[in-house]
Amino acid sequence: QVMLVESGGGSVQAGGSLTLSCAADRYIYSAYSMYCMGWFRQAPGEEREGVAAIFTGDDSTSYAASVKGRFIISLDYTNHTLSLQMNNLKLEDTAMYYCAALLGGNPVETHLNCRKFYEFNYWGQGTQVAVTS
Repeated sequence: QVMLVESGGGSVQAGGSLTLSCAADRYIYSAYSMYCMGWFRQAPGEEREGVAAIFTGDDSTSYAASVKGRFIISLDYTNHTLSLQMNNLKLEDTAMYYCAALLGGNPVETHLNCRKFYEFNYWGQGTQVAVTS
């Protein structure tokens, strides 16, 4: 079982910033040369949506339109940590945020699925983000 553990959630006023972190199982880094890591979120009563993703083959990133220009995803290969820097937070960013990994499959498919936030097969437990007025 691949472990993904999120941290950094909390309450912040609108316009503020917050950085989420995800500690990833060493297995991911040792077993796969190319894979995708991403952040998803789910607000109460809403479907889960992809927020940001990064493909390790070329470090290309993808963002949901609603967060583009405000959020930055990054992957630290040294300490195996995925981060999501969230700036200019809005009330509608309130949600449970999940770290996820897309492992396996051929690199071309993985890259395409990564960009579309499809087929992620490993998930963390989530960390809550609440944006207040």
